[in-house]
Amino acid sequence: MITTSSLSRRDRSVLVAVAAGRGAVSAGSLLIDGLRCADQFAVARLADAGLLLVQGPGPAQLSPTGQRVLAAA
Repeated sequence: MITTSSLSRRDRSVLVAVAAGRGAVSAGSLLIDGLRCADQFAVARLADAGLLLVQGPGPAQLSPTGQRVLAAA
């Protein structure tokens, strides 16, 4: 499990963008403001950690765990 102390600045920034409604998933890639995230493994890493809900193409969403981790960061 990712904790606030193990959350990288990049992962925290991705979570903030998703929480603000700026993230989307398309073809397995995370888009922020319509541009591919430079970290190609961000979706898998954050989804595997239970922080992102990835359910096919569409808006990226934080899981309840992701919301708690972000609020504590």
